[in-house]
Amino acid sequence: MITAHGAPEVLRVEQRPDPTPGIGQVRVAVKAAGINFADVMARMGLYPDAPKLPSVVGYEFSGVVESLGSDVAGVAVGDRVLGGSRFGGYAEYVVTDAEQLIPLPADWSFEEGAAFPVNYATAYAGLCRYGAMISGERVLLHAAAGGVGIAATQIAKLVGAEVFGTASPSKHEAIRGFGVDHPIDYRDKDFVKEIRRMTGAKEPLDIVMDAVGGSSFRRSFSLLGAGGRLVCFGASSFVSGEKRNVIRALRGVVETPWFNPMRLMPPSKSVIGLNMLTLWDAKGSLHEYIQPLSEWIAAGSLRPVVAEAFPLEQGPEAHRFIQERKNVGKVVLTL
Repeated sequence: MITAHGAPEVLRVEQRPDPTPGIGQVRVAVKAAGINFADVMARMGLYPDAPKLPSVVGYEFSGVVESLGSDVAGVAVGDRVLGGSRFGGYAEYVVTDAEQLIPLPADWSFEEGAAFPVNYATAYAGLCRYGAMISGERVLLHAAAGGVGIAATQIAKLVGAEVFGTASPSKHEAIRGFGVDHPIDYRDKDFVKEIRRMTGAKEPLDIVMDAVGGSSFRRSFSLLGAGGRLVCFGASSFVSGEKRNVIRALRGVVETPWFNPMRLMPPSKSVIGLNMLTLWDAKGSLHEYIQPLSEWIAAGSLRPVVAEAFPLEQGPEAHRFIQERKNVGKVVLTL
């Protein structure tokens, strides 16, 4: 539970009554829960959609169906599943609508299952559904070693795109292995200058997936050519240290560019805002963004990468691991 806003130590294991499934719902015995950066921001008090404290966060999980509410079809007790929940994933039991569940592939671990729903739905929505990526296009993925970055790399390569990816130098070999064609050191080099040097063009890109936010949106946009799409889906640069830094967050807001439609039309560029929680609420599930990936999953060409699995009791260490950017892949909690 997040007991107060602050450093990772505010995460504490506490006992609460088991949730009860209602109409159309199931209760799942959680084996693994995915950690997203939104959880980190919620812990710090920087995520407006987070539930009120004290709260249990966690959007995604995998486990075994333990009990059913009324009017549930297509799901049975004992099924191995993965799925999404409107928070509550960091727990022994989670209740969610039956329609949020997906059978866990037979050859996937529970850790892999928990690493799938949000990252792959986000990557597919950003690149394919709204970014309309096609074969031969050039794509830039910020934080290419993270969960969404790896998912987006896999999807982009399957479609046939050329991938540029930012990561610290120690992670370049890993992201090359996942499919990044051009790793870029974002710490010591200007990614805009590097991409222009690599391509020999001022505006060489077709799509950028940017969850850094602030001035990064402006710089990413400057690399787009005619018909280019900037997909904005986060603001990790607003976070500094382990506790809420209001000055840093405000600076990020000030550095965020304003995109005027009148100035978007002449160069024919697009800016897309992407919030998976909003889409999830509006559409009732993430299936619209996950189902199209089923053939690649069945063929074995799409599979989550788990960086580290921490026992639930080590939630603070797991959050710190992410904030220190040690992960190559998804970080999950296990029970």
